[in-house]
Amino acid sequence: MIILFHNYYHMSRKSEIKNKSLMENKPYLTKKELELILEKKGKNLDKKISLLIRDKYLIPLKRGLYVTENFYLKNRKNFEEYLANILYYPSYLTAEYVLAKEGVIPESVYVYTSVSLKVTRTFKNQFGTFYYRKIKENLFCGFYQKPYFENYRIKIATLVKALFDYFYFKPFLMVKNIQDLRLNLINFKKEDFEEFFSYVKLSRSEKMKKIYKLIKKENDR
Repeated sequence: MIILFHNYYHMSRKSEIKNKSLMENKPYLTKKELELILEKKGKNLDKKISLLIRDKYLIPLKRGLYVTENFYLKNRKNFEEYLANILYYPSYLTAEYVLAKEGVIPESVYVYTSVSLKVTRTFKNQFGTFYYRKIKENLFCGFYQKPYFENYRIKIATLVKALFDYFYFKPFLMVKNIQDLRLNLINFKKEDFEEFFSYVKLSRSEKMKKIYKLIKKENDR
């Protein structure tokens, strides 16, 4: 009987929300949006958010950012990729995450790696670890947008740009023996290496020029 009452109490707390459908149809909610939707402010808002998290109606993503469990359960496919874009904006998925997903590097990757125009940061929540490296503005390019939910899109690097970003952030000493990396570049075509070199020129990096020559030589074997 106590359990039934406890469950009813939790359900009634959720049913008090006037705009549940609005909350459950957004891939993320800011604290400001929750203030308007829940019609609460200050400590009363904080208390309400805490109760909704405890009831597993809201899931915290980072400080001041949330998603409803119902939205996640209905739209879980690629949610983590979309989340990587919004936890730190602007950003796009790249490097190890994309290369592992496409089978270019043999290791399994359990971190969502991205680049951003902001300082390097890491966020952790129940969906995983999200790591962001800062990149120069002129190199914040080479990504496409794939559909996620309604008009929302996921920014993710092309395979070639992901490879460039992967090398760009590695010290040369770690990659000069390129065979040790066991990269699977068998499907890379002439135009892919041309795209890679276009980013090398943008970077004006002597290190990246050396790396380009190394991967080209390795692929020509």
